[in-house]
Amino acid sequence: ELIELYARRQLTAGHPFPRDTAWQQEMEASFPYVETPDQMEAIEAVKHDMESSRPMDRLICGDVGYGKTEIALRAAFKAVMDSRQVAVLAPTTVLAQQHYATFTERLAPFPVRTEVLSRFSTPQQEAETLAGLESGAVDICIGTHRLLQKDVRFKELGLLIVDEEQSFGVLQKEALRSLKTDLDTLTLSATPIPRTLHMSLAGIRDMCTMETPPEERLAVRTHVGPYDGTLIRQAILRELERNGQTFFIHNRVATIHAVLQVLQAMVPEARFAVAHGQMHENELEHTMHAFAAREVDVLLATTIVQLGLDMPNANTLIVNQAERLGLTQLYQLRGRVGRGKNQAYAYFFFERNRELTSQANRRLRTIFEANELGAGLDIALRDLEIRGTGSLLGTRQSGHIAAVGFELYCQILAEEVQRLKGEAPEGLAPLQDSAVPVLDLPVSAYIPQDYVEPQGTRIGLYKRLAEASTVRHVDALLEEMKDRFGPPPDSVRELLYVARIRILAASARVKSITRACT
Repeated sequence: ELIELYARRQLTAGHPFPRDTAWQQEMEASFPYVETPDQMEAIEAVKHDMESSRPMDRLICGDVGYGKTEIALRAAFKAVMDSRQVAVLAPTTVLAQQHYATFTERLAPFPVRTEVLSRFSTPQQEAETLAGLESGAVDICIGTHRLLQKDVRFKELGLLIVDEEQSFGVLQKEALRSLKTDLDTLTLSATPIPRTLHMSLAGIRDMCTMETPPEERLAVRTHVGPYDGTLIRQAILRELERNGQTFFIHNRVATIHAVLQVLQAMVPEARFAVAHGQMHENELEHTMHAFAAREVDVLLATTIVQLGLDMPNANTLIVNQAERLGLTQLYQLRGRVGRGKNQAYAYFFFERNRELTSQANRRLRTIFEANELGAGLDIALRDLEIRGTGSLLGTRQSGHIAAVGFELYCQILAEEVQRLKGEAPEGLAPLQDSAVPVLDLPVSAYIPQDYVEPQGTRIGLYKRLAEASTVRHVDALLEEMKDRFGPPPDSVRELLYVARIRILAASARVKSITRACT
């Protein structure tokens, strides 16, 4: 079998990835859960991209715990079967170690060598891994920012997987992609940065959304309020009574041990441990293993635990000084609990007698309101609205969208893509020869959630409406919405009326239309 495998890998090297082999099917059958429909669609889309001659550049946008890692694992195995190497980029050492354990366990029955590069690696292990990457002996390398250093050389890198991409800068993500022009790239995120999300919505990158929750998954019950020691004690004791574990987040290393003393006096019944990024590698690794082995009841940690950790027995999260954290951080932290069948609870406390800034107030209100399953895309879209889209060709990952306007930008982008393809823009004259109307109308025009519930579907409808270039396109979209969702409410009809006015005004070279409220 080994001879046949390596012979097949040598014959297919340098060609598009082959169809699934018997070993690929065997590996996929070892997945201990039932795939959701969204997960299967994403898996098929990734396979189709890898089997085509065009390099893959796909974003997998799915909520925490929705199975993005399984998609990455299957893509990595498919690449290895074609004699390509795989680089998996993770933002933290803890997450890299967890991925290494997952990949090693699932791929143990197959002749695949998986290694990890992080600060947990000894100098000897690191030297052996680097030599294996350069010679081709290492098939899959999972690492942190260490993968981006110049001494890391791959013999035949075919697939780059970026997990939790919102934690990396543009230059960091492009460093590995620059190693090879035809490199397949798979990006995973529950809350993509505005720049990445906008590129996917605009069609520059392919995107799959995973909105179907796993079986028996329950939404995390969320509490936001001022610091309350009594409530903290009750939350920890309740978790202890059902033999569960608790995350307590305090993102200040200088004062984390003082908080530990307060918690030990508050809940003497619990066993505590501390974890943060400035600890020695061996001590941090030992602490995380102890928590995973349920030898610790409460893990007092910084935001080092916010990304990707899978601890199904931890179902209570307490965040201290939540007003100091960003919206994505808050959401990622909440994703550390509720990954099993038990009801999970998240408490976000802010300092008493302290006036919150307007931005902190908006973040906390958003995390409280977005408490349903699959809210990650909602969070990312809210972040896109607040921070803007960023620069497609530069390094800035966010910026003021109002400077250009999303609708105008989509039109500019669509026309430029058509020009490069040699296709004339349909309907309207090219943008530089046509007027761009400014509409200021006192109407309530939007697609309500109770009319079109799936967030991804609403985004697609908005995108199609923004790209519509003729009234006929708008009318066709109206008929489609009637057929799929029933008679549209007034807010949707107003939205379509505004779209028709915009198109007609642009054709007549009208610069602006304003109607004062009476």
